[in-house]
Amino acid sequence: MTKDSGPSWKNNHPSTKLSNSVQKADRSVKQAMSHPEEMAVEHAFNSIERAENAYMNAEEHNEHLDTVQQNKEQIDMLRRQLDDVQETLEEE
Repeated sequence: MTKDSGPSWKNNHPSTKLSNSVQKADRSVKQAMSHPEEMAVEHAFNSIERAENAYMNAEEHNEHLDTVQQNKEQIDMLRRQLDDVQETLEEE
């Protein structure tokens, strides 16, 4: 028998997708903060948007509410940080 090479159910699980999306958004925001260029900021905004979509999906599936809420708080913090970078970029 061959092993199913499809994606693991864990990778498709709403809370896993949320955690992964938040981690990617965190990296993108850090990149934008260290290199405040238009492309980096745009990429970070897109990453945050994907994380927010993953949050809404996890919330709809009634995932572990404490973990989902922690991720939401981190998304909010990342958005505030990125807004600060965007303001700095616009001032230049």
